[in-house]
Amino acid sequence: MISLRCPGIEDTEVLTRAANEQRVILTFDRDYGELIYRLRLPSPTGVIYLRFRPHTPEEPATLLLNLLEIEGLQFEERFTVVERDQIRQRPLP
Repeated sequence: MISLRCPGIEDTEVLTRAANEQRVILTFDRDYGELIYRLRLPSPTGVIYLRFRPHTPEEPATLLLNLLEIEGLQFEERFTVVERDQIRQRPLP
């Protein structure tokens, strides 16, 4: 994860590095949608935006493991919004 190696790094730098390194961004930060779609900053391989406040530290990991088991669900070239009761995806520009 980029942010673990660079605490305090700006969202724009995360996007640039993720795009250059062909990585998927996993985040609780809602700003990435605006940066990608409105400001047209570089798109990473994918974005998974967890749009909920976890009840436990394990909850996001459990939810992600469940998502990986869904046949046909792809994260590359998509902005994925994950809520507890629904998943929405939009193609990345």
